[in-house]
Amino acid sequence: MSKILKVGIIGVGGISNTHLPGWKASPHAEIVAGCDLREDILPDWGKEHDVKKLTNDPSDLFNDPDIDIIDVCVPNMYHAPLSIAALEAGKHVICEKPLAPKPSDIQKMIDARNKSGKLLMTAQHFRFQGNSKAMKAEIDQGTLGDIYHARSWMIRRWAIPTGSGFILKKNSGGGPCIDIGVHILDLTLWFMGNPNPVAVSGVAAAPLAKQDGSFTGWGHSEIPKEFDVEDYAAAFVRFENGATLVLEVSWLMHHRTTGEDMQMWLYGTKAGCHWPKCEFLWDDKENKSFEEKELKNFPETLEAHAQECIEFAQAIVDGAPSPVPPEQSKQVMSILDGIYQSQSAGKEVRIDQ
Repeated sequence: MSKILKVGIIGVGGISNTHLPGWKASPHAEIVAGCDLREDILPDWGKEHDVKKLTNDPSDLFNDPDIDIIDVCVPNMYHAPLSIAALEAGKHVICEKPLAPKPSDIQKMIDARNKSGKLLMTAQHFRFQGNSKAMKAEIDQGTLGDIYHARSWMIRRWAIPTGSGFILKKNSGGGPCIDIGVHILDLTLWFMGNPNPVAVSGVAAAPLAKQDGSFTGWGHSEIPKEFDVEDYAAAFVRFENGATLVLEVSWLMHHRTTGEDMQMWLYGTKAGCHWPKCEFLWDDKENKSFEEKELKNFPETLEAHAQECIEFAQAIVDGAPSPVPPEQSKQVMSILDGIYQSQSAGKEVRIDQ
């Protein structure tokens, strides 16, 4: 029987709650420690999840020889230093998205991973949905041919998070680009086979959030005046293989949607497809007809946040590669960082990876 991997979680509120069911469901993992700056919440959290080791100092987890995995669930700006420290201490690391706001910080994480010999994974949960797995498998069979263009968007009508971890650039690194754009962009690049991006022309601005009286639909509270990130962004991306991508993201846009509208179209030389519907469209040149099909049989998975934790533990046990390697996250963040650079320069910018 394989060793049970001991898991320590840094940041026990918020997003970590979606990871807990995965660690508990995994036959290879056990949560043994929790760390959070808010000491007052730790006793109840520990009692609820039967975790005895509780601390407000991450180094207590890094220095514990019994802990195998560190799960980083803290604000964006702390992802890199905590992940690097954990890797240097010989721990495997799964870190919430974005892996880091800056590509240069991700490279430092990759360097630490390489020196440690441990696994580093970005928690990009949309990859672990059944429909995503089914569509990726179909694409990898060559159904689309060569993918030459993609359109992706993730748009909310009224859902700006108002916490300082999201709306202050010093904490988050950016607005919806970093918060939700990272999701649809990661998924798109994964389906495309992660081509190398070479140039971005983009806009990142806040035309609505800074208006007097602007509010979020979450609690209908007004958006804080200190808001200093974008509320929408759009970009045109060119890749080394000649492919192109149009990307749109927003927290606050007069767009008809309930919750958020997250969609993608991929266009190839043989066929096109749509996510999340998993529709494939192509032409039959011999019969001069247009054909289509919709994938129906999806792999059974847990909720995607939980599934990613299960698959990370399984990869460690199997000696397999990281399910979401940091090199792919560096591609994602190079594009998003390129949008900000293009906005500042007022022109297309080259991406230097």
